Amino acid sequence: MIDSYVPRLGWLLAGALLLAGCTISPPSQVDDVCEIFSEQRGWYRDAKRAEQRWGIPIGVLMAFSFQESSYQARARPPRGRLLWVIPWRRPSTAYGYAQALDSTWAEYQRATGRTRARRTNFRDAMDFIGWYNRRSADQLGLPRNDAYSLYLAYHEGPGGFRRGTYRNKTWLQNTASRVHSRANSYQNQLAGCERRLSRPWWRPF
Repeated sequence: MIDSYVPRLGWLLAGALLLAGCTISPPSQVDDVCEIFSEQRGWYRDAKRAEQRWGIPIGVLMAFSFQESSYQARARPPRGRLLWVIPWRRPSTAYGYAQALDSTWAEYQRATGRTRARRTNFRDAMDFIGWYNRRSADQLGLPRNDAYSLYLAYHEGPGGFRRGTYRNKTWLQNTASRVHSRANSYQNQLAGCERRLSRPWWRPF
């Protein structure tokens, strides 16, 4: 009777390992985009595809993802505390690499027809960030590489950006400055490694 469970147990263990392997760990060198793409080889192709589709530079796409989730696929805002002790509701439905809200993600799916896109999929998250920023750039007349203004619009929404809701939020302006600095740094780093990254996988050198 025990022997009959051994194969089944083996399949269960294999399935658990497979599911664990589907979760991608954040890169270890987050300050160097070349190192990030060397560690996560598929991410460059995902970011390049989004850049080509939406016209938002890779440096901006990657800087947004880092700021929003630190490249953690299942990132969520921390829960609030009831009576300073009891874990309570999360402040929003933000989730995934791009910290997209449920409503905004649904809007993105409708607008692009990508109904199977998932917030925990890096390719989908890159496409979402590209789509949102292209929309902001077009609606607000912003340069597509202006990570500072684009981040303010990403956080406040196009309407909030127009009303200037960010003006009394020093912390948000400081965050947008960090995103802009990281985007420029990533873009400069990429100039030195993109030729290598764009080679076919069968020609790594």
